Amino acid sequence: MKRHLISGVLAATLMGASALAQAQITIATAGPMTGQYASFGAQMKAGAEQAVADLNAAGGVLGKQLKLVIGDDACDPKQAVAVANQLASQGAALVAGHFCSGSSIPASSVYVEEGVVQISPASTNPKFTDERPNPKGGTYRVCGRDDQQGGVAGKFLATQMKGKKVAFVHDKSAYGKGLADATMAAYEAAGGKPVMYEAYTAGEKDYTALVSKLKQAGVEILYVGGYHTEAGLMVRQMRDQGMKTTLVSGDALVTDEYWSITGDAGQGTLMTFSPDPRKLPGAANLVKTFRAKGIEPEGYVLYTYAAIQAWAQAAKAAGSADYAKVVNALNTGKFQTVLGELSFDAKGDVSLPGYVFYEWKNGKYDYLAK
Repeated sequence: MKRHLISGVLAATLMGASALAQAQITIATAGPMTGQYASFGAQMKAGAEQAVADLNAAGGVLGKQLKLVIGDDACDPKQAVAVANQLASQGAALVAGHFCSGSSIPASSVYVEEGVVQISPASTNPKFTDERPNPKGGTYRVCGRDDQQGGVAGKFLATQMKGKKVAFVHDKSAYGKGLADATMAAYEAAGGKPVMYEAYTAGEKDYTALVSKLKQAGVEILYVGGYHTEAGLMVRQMRDQGMKTTLVSGDALVTDEYWSITGDAGQGTLMTFSPDPRKLPGAANLVKTFRAKGIEPEGYVLYTYAAIQAWAQAAKAAGSADYAKVVNALNTGKFQTVLGELSFDAKGDVSLPGYVFYEWKNGKYDYLAK
């Protein structure tokens, strides 16, 4: 009798677990949860957790509760592919990720093959959508592109910094090199002539050799195609050598961790990023919710939230979480998100506004005063 009783309890437990699984839809976010870019992974995780909590509180998606899974790729392409396969095997219907373009691009092939919708909050390299594995859909982003960002930055450098000596450096990554090249191309098209173009190795702590070379060339403006960790070290080491050079970079500086690295040396740093979603009237209550939890929704927090919103609305419009049906809805629909109304074009790029300039002052970044 004992054996029968135990068997019955086990069977009931398994049936209960199975019923629970059927009543849930698994989604994921994936990015650098560890490593030197972990601050961005933390942004994505915070955005995803809040989006899932809010959707579940409102009844879930298609009457089912969402289950969130977190994937850590450490911004490493090989690890990203392993994470993509792992998330697909867990039945994820959506991956709001990855962060680094070098991770998103190889992972996208896995997601298309396994029927998982991918919406990146942060990957800006044009190849991510220009060369997506399935031209008909499945791969999207709610952020802008490096050719848009580079166009804005390059024109600004050529017009607002006219006559100054401008150098371009990059970290050899898909994001960093792509952004530096796009910016330099726009700068040259607007009549600018760079005094230097160099590559550096990400992850190092000592850039004094590069800084000395910049100093010798009299560089007044340094454009960095790369991430906040290395950019922060460079600006500190420039100040150590007595250089007043202005550092200019892209959206990978949208983290308070940049100032933690630079301290006062970061004063006056310029960067491009999309219009700050925290300032949108429609985001006010959500921003309050985050801040009440001690979370500042900077950078890609709200972008990750919006990626999940768009997918949830597409699933509702499709009446299903089925990959093909959701893809069709994403291709044709308009979605009301914390970033505003958005849609996706034939490549999977978003319809939102492009890029503006920000300036770091006293530990915070805000729009560059005109």
